[in-house]
Amino acid sequence: MLSTTARYALRAVLCLAERMEDRGGRIPMHELAAATGIPENYLSKVLHILAREGILASTRGPSGGFGFGIPPEELRLAQVTEPFQLTGGPTPCVLFDAPCDMEDPCVAHDRWAGMARDFRDFFENTTVASVGLPADRSREEPDT
Repeated sequence: MLSTTARYALRAVLCLAERMEDRGGRIPMHELAAATGIPENYLSKVLHILAREGILASTRGPSGGFGFGIPPEELRLAQVTEPFQLTGGPTPCVLFDAPCDMEDPCVAHDRWAGMARDFRDFFENTTVASVGLPADRSREEPDT
């Protein structure tokens, strides 16, 4: 439901929030790239789009880097992902390579529409600060 670029943006912003707590100030782009595993050139473009949108703030120079343009307590996940999501036009079907809407629904349309609405609501109503997940945590298997 999220594009790769939107997922990268979200991962970078969550990592930035975590590291800002520890250090304050700005975090260099190369440090965010290393912590998130996102290729540096790709991440640079993502971060600059977020800065252009006012979501992040950037500073050049030896002590430069990225910080928040909107405080994490006010920044909604949807604001982070929105610049990277495809909008407009018909909604693609989850089952078939065709548009899917109320006029021409697929067999899963009603159930999928509810899940998509819940997904959208989560992103609209959740702030970066409230997520509280370390962006570079390992994906360890739970103990059984």
